[in-house]
Amino acid sequence: MKKLIALILALIFTLSFTACGAEEPASDLEYITKNGKIVIGITDFTPMDFQDENGEWIGFDADMANAFAEYLGVEAEFIVIDWDNKIFELENKSIDVVWNGMTLTDKVKNAMGCSDPYCKNAQVVVVKADVADQYQDEASLKDLAFAVEAGSAGKEIVESLGLNFTEVAYQSDALMEVAAGTSDACVIDLLMAGAMIGEGTAYPDLTYTVSLTSEDYVVGFRKGSDLVEKFNQFWADSCAEGTVFETAKIYGVQESVIIK
Repeated sequence: MKKLIALILALIFTLSFTACGAEEPASDLEYITKNGKIVIGITDFTPMDFQDENGEWIGFDADMANAFAEYLGVEAEFIVIDWDNKIFELENKSIDVVWNGMTLTDKVKNAMGCSDPYCKNAQVVVVKADVADQYQDEASLKDLAFAVEAGSAGKEIVESLGLNFTEVAYQSDALMEVAAGTSDACVIDLLMAGAMIGEGTAYPDLTYTVSLTSEDYVVGFRKGSDLVEKFNQFWADSCAEGTVFETAKIYGVQESVIIK
């Protein structure tokens, strides 16, 4: 019996020593290399990230994220996140990167390791085309009921202007609110507006009017991550090789908004 107890104690000691002696990856690059994948937090955001008929994630950001993963020698895995919880998801290691047309704000800058800006953007007001002539400046917006994506730059600007708004899960939901008439207007990214509204799109009866901000898109990593430097070098190389501009053309992203 004593021998059995001694054996059990020795096994526990050995396992404890092994667990304590296991080294955590020293960097994010080592972490994702060990896992064999980089997990990318996204939302459904045309033309940056959306699913094709086979359920595969495509888009300007998605395609470039796949190329970045290949550059790092790992696979890309896409996970749809609650945009309002993106900082928590990153810190909790549920994801390794936020790459979804993310606007550089003070909150993002303080909470993440941010890449150099890679695209220019703006927040624009979307209304039904038949009333667009009534809403051509900020003063004309005060009585409208807005739909905005929770945690988005659009929500921040509408809130700062003291406008009436309802939060929804995604920018695409905000567009549906306006199309259905349950909201008078929404504020979304200019890049999405260019792809999703107007003649020949999913929302031909909607248009955008007032541009409320001018901003930059960045890719967000964990604070102090060595992947920031890796991304910046990848982006510079991809611009020089023309890959960025070829991908932009596929998804209707204007070359003028890309920051080289």
